[in-house]
Amino acid sequence: MLTALFADKRGEIFDAPGYQAMGRTGWEEAPLTPEDMIPLPEGASLAYLPGRTALGVGKNGKVRKVPAGGLAVAALLPAGYTRTHLPAFCKEEGASVLPLYGYTAAALYQDRIYVAAIKSDDNETWCPTNYNTSDIKERVHRLQKQFDGNRIVGQLARCSLEWQCCTAQNLFYHRWEAGIPVSPACNADCLGCISLQPAECCPSPQSRITFRPTSEEIAAVGVYHLDGAPKAIVSFGQGCEGEPSLAFENIAESIRFIRSRTARGVINMNTNGGFGQGVRSIVDAGLDSMRVSIISAIPETYQAYYRCQYRLDEVRESIRYAKGKGVRVSLNMLSFPGLNDREEEVGAWLDFLAETKVDMIQLRNLNFDPDLFLQSMPPAKGAAIGVRRFVTELIKHQPQIVIGSFSHFFTKR
Repeated sequence: MLTALFADKRGEIFDAPGYQAMGRTGWEEAPLTPEDMIPLPEGASLAYLPGRTALGVGKNGKVRKVPAGGLAVAALLPAGYTRTHLPAFCKEEGASVLPLYGYTAAALYQDRIYVAAIKSDDNETWCPTNYNTSDIKERVHRLQKQFDGNRIVGQLARCSLEWQCCTAQNLFYHRWEAGIPVSPACNADCLGCISLQPAECCPSPQSRITFRPTSEEIAAVGVYHLDGAPKAIVSFGQGCEGEPSLAFENIAESIRFIRSRTARGVINMNTNGGFGQGVRSIVDAGLDSMRVSIISAIPETYQAYYRCQYRLDEVRESIRYAKGKGVRVSLNMLSFPGLNDREEEVGAWLDFLAETKVDMIQLRNLNFDPDLFLQSMPPAKGAAIGVRRFVTELIKHQPQIVIGSFSHFFTKR
């Protein structure tokens, strides 16, 4: 039996013998089974949820709070793992909003911690042990001197040291995918935005850039990284900025300059795809790959999350245009058990994928308070089929699409 976990107010974690562990899909609670679980991955951590009492199935088969009102426990997964169940809990009156993390059900099984998740990518470049090494400060300071006055490098230095952003740190390690933030503005007002939140919501884990980099600043960083780093990718559209396509003039000019200096590496943009003019201009300048953020293929649900100034149809058109120009397109699918896998969502996803013919789906756990998120979404019309089955259905109907969790380096033709 999977045994429920709970924590005391000091954060010490215990198991609750006699209480079967439970998980949630949307609002629906259910006992967890060994088939739902995998061992706690390397790089994962456990957290307790203030104001939320852990639940379990007692010996009488009824759902009960664990003894002594123990707090619910959740796992926080590393990149490359997609959760299948949320933690089950009873929210107490006056409980505060949870910080922006992807909370995953966890339990004790055969004297080990297990989590409700699937492994969705094998890319070792994002292993936590590759980052925050003892020499990162020295590397940051060295490159800041080399790029004295370049505001992008200054921003990435802050992201690396203050927020431990892996994509930022890759610039200073001179390897793999490095971010280039370019836009302080956005055309969406996403729930749980990680760089800008209203005061009454959950605090953002980082700050958005307040400047507009010049094309010269962008190009200098791009040429440096692409021309010398192994498996080099530079990506516009980072967590510390808004929508990059709004800065299309500077991005397009910088891409043309970069490609006049080096043909190496991949130029990528992470975008919501809603500003067609900007997307087309950047694609025409020589963009290699594009990752489009999306949470639903149903317009009503999409709008409820993005609260944007554009329509889902415009996102479709941006994808079609990029694909028509030979750009490799991925979906950054924000995953939430009980939303993406609703019956009505599954049908909409399959239609969307058949129409857009994207190359890859990158599953990303949505970081948000589960209750607050569900309260903000349209109610379900059908039952949830489960994340595991949802992924299986995607593979069954679109076997050519790569399922993963992050951008992969590729050799251009």
